[in-house]
Amino acid sequence: MTDDVIAQSVAEATIHAPVASIDLTDWVFTLTDSEYQACSHNHIAAAVTLTPEGKRMSINVERVGNLMVQHYVEDLAEPNRCRLVSLSDSIGPDISDRVAVVVVWAFTVDAIDSGTTKFTNNVEVRSAPGYLEALERHGVPFANASAAAQQAVSAHNAEETPLFARDIESKALAKRWG
Repeated sequence: MTDDVIAQSVAEATIHAPVASIDLTDWVFTLTDSEYQACSHNHIAAAVTLTPEGKRMSINVERVGNLMVQHYVEDLAEPNRCRLVSLSDSIGPDISDRVAVVVVWAFTVDAIDSGTTKFTNNVEVRSAPGYLEALERHGVPFANASAAAQQAVSAHNAEETPLFARDIESKALAKRWG
């Protein structure tokens, strides 16, 4: 991972269910393709698999500015907080333009009161080896690429966060996690 942060966005939403009734790790690794697609008009597909080392992986395809193919591997997996790290393919604007970025997706739940929970969704995009060279080849300054990515990531996170929270809430109220 490099130190070049391309974009970062934090969004919050309220879940009308007790924090103890939520398991974020189970939620993300059991989220179906159709449930994922329902959480953003830019979500294309989702699936779950395992890495060769046996870690859980969520594979997501979505449009966040460019077409993104993400391979989120569990880094921290607890009921109240989860962090996934992906070496992602960013494709576009032409299908032959493909570069890797590192996406860190972290989300938490914190009790507001006995029946209400705050869901926080944090997305950070960092450059991966070859990213800066790809920008240079296309004559795109890092600041311009970062500004465009920041706008896309922030808009996407603002759309998906309340819809993720709604999905988590419905499962918590159905007592999916005990």
